[in-house]
Amino acid sequence: MKKYITRAALGLLGTFSLVSCGDEFLGTNFSNTEEQAPITTVEKLQAFVYGDYATMRDVNYYGNYFVTTSEVRSDEMYSNNRSGYHTTTMNYTMVSSDAQASGAWSAMYTVVAKANTIINTTDNLTWGQSQDPTEISEKVKHLKGQAYALRAQAFFDLLRLFGQKYTQNPAQLGVVLPLQYNPSANMARATIAQTEAQIEADFDKAYQYLNGNSNNAYGDKTVLNDYSVQALMSRYYLYKGNYAKVRTLVSNIVGSGRWSVVKADSFVPSFALNNASPNSMFELAVGTAVTIAPSMNDFLNPNGAYKNIPVKTAIYNTYNSADIRRTAIQTSSAVAGRFINAKYPSLAGDTNIRMVRYEEVLLNGVEAELNGGSASTALTYYNAILSNRGLASAASVDMTALKAERAKELIGEGFRYWDLLRWGNTITKNTTGGGTNGAAPLNLLAFPIPQAETNVAGSLVVSNPGYDN
Repeated sequence: MKKYITRAALGLLGTFSLVSCGDEFLGTNFSNTEEQAPITTVEKLQAFVYGDYATMRDVNYYGNYFVTTSEVRSDEMYSNNRSGYHTTTMNYTMVSSDAQASGAWSAMYTVVAKANTIINTTDNLTWGQSQDPTEISEKVKHLKGQAYALRAQAFFDLLRLFGQKYTQNPAQLGVVLPLQYNPSANMARATIAQTEAQIEADFDKAYQYLNGNSNNAYGDKTVLNDYSVQALMSRYYLYKGNYAKVRTLVSNIVGSGRWSVVKADSFVPSFALNNASPNSMFELAVGTAVTIAPSMNDFLNPNGAYKNIPVKTAIYNTYNSADIRRTAIQTSSAVAGRFINAKYPSLAGDTNIRMVRYEEVLLNGVEAELNGGSASTALTYYNAILSNRGLASAASVDMTALKAERAKELIGEGFRYWDLLRWGNTITKNTTGGGTNGAAPLNLLAFPIPQAETNVAGSLVVSNPGYDN
């Protein structure tokens, strides 16, 4: 694994611009000399944390392709092949040199590398705001807690994209798990079980450091706190099928009373509210100085530059005419099909990326309660969403209704492919006209390991079967 560590390290050691959750770090630059030296202050450690959030905005990660991959491989959206984007991903014709695979790999492992730098920094730092050892320790824990959570999320996303969990490969390989910067390391892929164990250990450490931390600022949704980490954990444990864990996590979040389902008349405009919507639990800050291009609204928005990913007619027709979410899907004057006109509303690229909405947490809770929990609690969570979408409350809810509701509420947010996989659905290949063309090959459900990794002399990284490396 030598190559990616070297590449990620270069990203850390070179000059970069950090856009943080606070204006005081906007545009701050750190020279090569400063970054190569050990981190000795809380201020620099905090800058690295903000830099890690910034990396998650990468166009190959949550800035676009990681999210849109899940949509074009799902039953709710597809690529119309405009400008050639998403073609190999949707058609399962990727090769080991595919830019979308290597781009995702690089971005995610850069998040890991930066998190490792933060986590492995000494706790004995100075801080311009305080000389109190207790206050400094609490602040360092707050920053390292965020780094543990970001590393956990990156490992989870790497596992979903490159791991062999659903490919029926008996090797059951996960991903490489570097836990510290070592430019001479040559690491093999861990098993899925080992990868999941590391994800859980990181999430647990993140929660331990953030739970009750005096530096938690719940009003700032661009910085992780103990509850938003629990929300990310609920997503992971739902994927793993640990419903009891999900029930506990969701109950904690709901019981806090800090978030609410956005009202029907606020649903569409809520996505344009940076750091202000009552249902937003965690979002990645995006400012005009760091406009992501091409961004998701280029592909999903009816007025976007590419208008590349339409909504399937069958999904659109599942919305009740009174459902406010139906109005968020509109036709384009230039391209056939319907597109999402709300979730990525700013064509200027300055709308924050929603990482966790409270509605997702409730849907996680519904599914978990339906699998060994309380039917009454599941219905309460379910109706909290329906009653705020212009719909009548339901008398009951089952898995069929839950699956349909996840599609309607979370469409375009990068969940559906992973949902279908964990539910055991057959994944079908989409066509550029919105139809299907048979089942996707099981061994190609995972992305190819980038050729640049497997071709390194002496590399221990094993490729995924079915590709050219």
